[in-house]
Amino acid sequence: MNTNFIKFQNDNIESAKGTGSISTLTFDLDITLEPVQSDNPMAPTHRVLGRSPRGKLVECGGIWKKQNKETGSDYFTLTIRDHAFNANLGQAAGQDDVQVQAIIPWGPKEAA
Repeated sequence: MNTNFIKFQNDNIESAKGTGSISTLTFDLDITLEPVQSDNPMAPTHRVLGRSPRGKLVECGGIWKKQNKETGSDYFTLTIRDHAFNANLGQAAGQDDVQVQAIIPWGPKEAA
C-alpha cells in the first residue's frame, strides 16, 4: 500500500503515533501523527503534521474520534486544513492489521 493510509505504531490507535501518506489530484503529502493529551471531549486525538516547501514540520490538520449515531460504534475522521480535505479512517482493504488504516476521503455535503 503506497498512498492514502496511516500506519500506527500499535493497536491503540487513539494514543499511538503514526505516519502515512495522502495523495489527491491537487496535493501529495507525507504525514506524521502525534497523539494529543486533553480532557476536552471536543479536542482532536492527534495532530497531523506535514512538511512545508522548505522542509519544516508544520501542523496541518487533526484526527478526531467520533461515534456513529445509529450503531454507537467509534470511528476516526481526519482533516487537512489548507486543502479542505476530509476523510474517515477505516480498515484497509485486504488488511488484517488494525494498525494500518485506510484514508477514505469524503467531500462536504451539498447544501439542501
